[in-house]
Amino acid sequence: MEQWVTMIQDLGFPILVSFYLLYRIESKLEAIHEVLISIKLMN
Repeated sequence: MEQWVTMIQDLGFPILVSFYLLYRIESKLEAIHEVLISIKLMN
């Protein structure tokens, strides 16, 4: 049982940070996508 707790402590934080960063980056990627589409339509 102690190994499970240690594994969750070691892996849980990096997973949480990764999901947080993906969530934050998602809106920026959508904005870049929209700009690229508008540039493509202008040409």
